[in-house]
Amino acid sequence: MQPPEDFFQLRLARTEADLMAAQRLRYEVFVAELGADGPLVDHEARLERDDLDPHFDHLLLIDSRRDAATLDHVVGVYRLLTSERAAALGKFYSEDEYDLSALKASGRRLLELGRSCVHPDYRGGTALYHLWNGLADYVLDKEIEVLFGVASFHGTDAEALAEPLSYLHHRHLAPPELRVRVLPDHVQNMDLMPEAAIDRKRAMLAMPALIKAYLRLGGFVGEGAFIDRAFNTTDVCLLMDTARMNAKSRSRYMRGQE
Repeated sequence: MQPPEDFFQLRLARTEADLMAAQRLRYEVFVAELGADGPLVDHEARLERDDLDPHFDHLLLIDSRRDAATLDHVVGVYRLLTSERAAALGKFYSEDEYDLSALKASGRRLLELGRSCVHPDYRGGTALYHLWNGLADYVLDKEIEVLFGVASFHGTDAEALAEPLSYLHHRHLAPPELRVRVLPDHVQNMDLMPEAAIDRKRAMLAMPALIKAYLRLGGFVGEGAFIDRAFNTTDVCLLMDTARMNAKSRSRYMRGQE
């Protein structure tokens, strides 16, 4: 059951405890639920973390009824990195998987999104909506023009994902000036089926909710998928150009704040 709206709080992480609560949720979703692992995953403390976490903003959705002392109160999270902070860091996180040259050469104000997840008890309700509202506020405040980040299918068998990957390739490939490409050493072709053979309804049913949400707002994907065996996922790079959003999508995303 979804909590009443007044139990939700939405804010950026402020303290080390806030960050650890985000890492706890990430552990429960990415490690315990989806089977991910990594060199900095702390199984004893149940924290999914990496050495880039301190450089990001962490957008938190909090249910104030849950126990903050046990790090149980964060029920949704987004990890955010602006162009300026990426420049200071020397890279975007996604550059381990994708060539971002086209984006970085565009001169646009960029925001990288990552580690997005929602507690299982809050899926299918308003949690993602609240996170997106908070993200819209952040985008407006930072004057972001292009949002991008890796989103994942569960599993590493590309053939099993042939229809949704092919649908993304044929119907939602980013325009050339924004088209990021998977790194050459890790290319997984997404053009696995001819367009005429794709059943759109079946392909959409196989899409994770986050990817479907971006597509509804006019999002695109980069060229090629990345097989992330450590995280047990097949990754695609999603992009959203706020200037290309149609009026209906812009209203839904920005909530009339322009």
